[in-house]
Amino acid sequence: MIIGKDTVVTLHYTLSDAQDNLIEKSEQPMVYLHGDYANTLPKIEEALTGKAVGYQVTIQVEPEDAFGEYDAELVKIEPRAALPEPLEIGMQFEGAPEAGEANAMRVFTVTDIADDKVVLDGNHPLAGMALRFALNVVEVREASAEEIAHGHVHGPHGHHHHDDEDDSDQFRTIQLQ
Repeated sequence: MIIGKDTVVTLHYTLSDAQDNLIEKSEQPMVYLHGDYANTLPKIEEALTGKAVGYQVTIQVEPEDAFGEYDAELVKIEPRAALPEPLEIGMQFEGAPEAGEANAMRVFTVTDIADDKVVLDGNHPLAGMALRFALNVVEVREASAEEIAHGHVHGPHGHHHHDDEDDSDQFRTIQLQ
């Protein structure tokens, strides 16, 4: 089967920076619904469209086509008292980049803690980086009608719960100053 719209693609990948420093290697295969469902980067879909099982390729994706340019304005310094305890580097919170921008919620990661101040970074950890993806297609199948309707893969390595989803504890919402 050929990769095209409404196919489920299973692949292994290795993610490196532009200097070939390893960032991540898939232990479990990545499984996604192909065809502009925003389940992977558009440049990955572009590279795989029309290919089949066994296809291998390495592509470089520039920041604007990956996780965006690094935006220094998304780094905020907040009073430690404004955040819950215990507080650790790497914790994530949901907040608006500017007070009153409720429609612009984003995830902020604690990158530094010093005395009574905390540094929060709203950039994706890979923002500003050119990335290399080594891709190896291991399976292609037709998507089910339910997967197409939901816009994502169901079953092993896919997303498969709907009615009982509750991500409320994943991020705590905070108001940034």
